[in-house]
Amino acid sequence: MEFSVTVATNIGDWQLIKFAEDLGYDRAWVPDSQMIWSDCYATLAVAAQNTSRIKLGTGVAIPGTRIAPVTAHSIASVNRLAPGRAFLGIGTGHTAMRVMGMNPMKIRDFREYLRVLRTLLQGEEVEYTFNDTTRTIQFLHQDLKFIDLEHPIPIIVAANGPLALKAAGEFGDGLISVLNEQEAVLNLNMDYVGQGAARVGRDLSDYHTVSLTSVVVLEPGEDLTSERVIDECGSWVSAVLHFAYEIYEFTGKEEMIPPSIHDIWDEYCAYVKRMETPAEKRYLQIHNGHCTFLMPEERRFITPKAIEGSCIVGTPDEILDKLRAAEKNGLKEVSLLPPMASARKVLTDFKDKVMARY
Repeated sequence: MEFSVTVATNIGDWQLIKFAEDLGYDRAWVPDSQMIWSDCYATLAVAAQNTSRIKLGTGVAIPGTRIAPVTAHSIASVNRLAPGRAFLGIGTGHTAMRVMGMNPMKIRDFREYLRVLRTLLQGEEVEYTFNDTTRTIQFLHQDLKFIDLEHPIPIIVAANGPLALKAAGEFGDGLISVLNEQEAVLNLNMDYVGQGAARVGRDLSDYHTVSLTSVVVLEPGEDLTSERVIDECGSWVSAVLHFAYEIYEFTGKEEMIPPSIHDIWDEYCAYVKRMETPAEKRYLQIHNGHCTFLMPEERRFITPKAIEGSCIVGTPDEILDKLRAAEKNGLKEVSLLPPMASARKVLTDFKDKVMARY
């Protein structure tokens, strides 16, 4: 099992990635969300020059805001600074697009994007269409080392729905998803991934699987109503609420609402409708604090049931048992996304109380 950190992309605090490396974390994921954080590739470049071991990549890159050749050359530039340590996490772009009031990339376009990306990162020619014009493209001057394609750059696809999961199997070297630590979720996800891989005859024996989550390591006698617990996982739980709300608004499907938030769902929807921001611009307010800090007015939604349904929680022994069961089921990495203010404490606690005993 690998353990990694997903950071709130802050170029002024790239030292958090070095801190994680020093603690022994295997990988750092740096999100690409232009309206919320710093630029992910600039942050990765600074981190690459100041670390020596930890793997570095996007967590995840957004295709709707950068054309495929740009994404490919950006991560290959990071690979030049950290040869063999760079990876590309990529998804359709939920938050980065919805925070502008726009929808993520359609799966048909995402599959084409992944096809171009994968071929370019292999150093090969590929047919690329831009503004209805199709041309053959390939990276030039590869011998001059402007970018590094000699060391493979794994593509890890973020996916939750069936079509995106199939695309992850067809074009990705791995899958990152929420709740992958749960056996039923990972099994279902990998069934769809396998269907995509089978379509192109790919072997999944080395396929990487990641769960993006948060963690709550309980202290003796502590329960999930603790103010400390809410402080250290609330920003993640609220992000799950934001995600569920916008997916429900987009699809109208009640099955998209996680069971862990059923009991607060009506109250949360009423809260959103009372927001000061006009309905046509409400996307500007819904994502306040996204995976960075917990909005005080959303604190009441961070219930024990919501925490248990979206985080890995328990005593150190209980968490160890859950992780070992997840690894036995095929999970290969757990990535922790703590709030900015307590990130160092959360990572240190998890390292000392869990990782050190794994």
